[in-house]
Amino acid sequence: MSALIFAGALLVAPPPLAQPALPLGPDITNLADVTALIDVPLHADLPAIAPVADFVPGEIAPLGDAIPVVAGQAPPASPEAAQDIVVTGRGAWEAPDPFADVNTAAFEATMAVDSAILAPLARSYKSILPKPVRDGIHNFLYNLREPVVALNFALQLKIGRALETVGRFAINTTIGIAGLFDMAKRKPFKAKRRSNGFANTFGFYGIKSGPFLFLPIVGPTTPRDLIGGALDRLLFPFVYGSRITKPEFAVPFAVLGALDHRAEFDDTLKQLHDGQSDPYARSRDFYLQRRQNEIDELKGKAPKNSSPMSEAPTAPIVVRERSGTTLEDAPATPEAAPPR
Repeated sequence: MSALIFAGALLVAPPPLAQPALPLGPDITNLADVTALIDVPLHADLPAIAPVADFVPGEIAPLGDAIPVVAGQAPPASPEAAQDIVVTGRGAWEAPDPFADVNTAAFEATMAVDSAILAPLARSYKSILPKPVRDGIHNFLYNLREPVVALNFALQLKIGRALETVGRFAINTTIGIAGLFDMAKRKPFKAKRRSNGFANTFGFYGIKSGPFLFLPIVGPTTPRDLIGGALDRLLFPFVYGSRITKPEFAVPFAVLGALDHRAEFDDTLKQLHDGQSDPYARSRDFYLQRRQNEIDELKGKAPKNSSPMSEAPTAPIVVRERSGTTLEDAPATPEAAPPR
């Protein structure tokens, strides 16, 4: 049972109570070209300086071949200047994935546990239970989260959405029989289900996500999402009472949540992992991009891909190198998503 909970939590981040997660991939930056010379008077006792193009690391440049330089003027161009190779390198940016090696090890261990335990169980859960039953479990688990969603809309000063979410919770908890049926999305209510949490509120007010992390039990996350998800869960005892944290309630909820989300994410994980040369990078960037899209939507910006986190990608996933600038800072060339 503990292995099931462990594996399930690894694959869903944020978990049902902090869903959905994304989003900020890394890239490299080029060093700026040096376009000006430092005006330092030449000293009569100093030897002439060899041009950079003629310098070979580990060798001493011959002084006789030096090109004289006049202070305040650019040196004359060498005949070979047009053929010089311009070398670029990384800028002094803090990478959003500085723990890529540790993250990759945790990711690979998680995938091994998933392949051996959780994926077969989740697929059995999906094939054995009728879809209406699975939908009821999914709706029930999500309904538990609605008070957190409403509170964070209020903190973001989106009062209309906050009131709509409170209405959803009231309708589904009563008419929908403790949330088993999503009656609020139907006529005449047509109240849309939305995701929100403290991590989104932090992002809404400009707090950066920090580096990407892949943690045991938690799964893909960032410092901002990790703290936000913890605050989300702290609210549950205040809403539902302290009994919800007791093992007789917490363990069944954890098991159902792990199975529900692994089954829900099955198609997405196949597209992100199957046949890919770097499934870790694709999973990371998918998570980070979707998370950023959520926050962009809250700020009124047009999201690049506003699909739910659990929905398989239909737009290109921007796969970036494992270190570099943040997604907001650096452009990248999209990599086509695999066919559905």
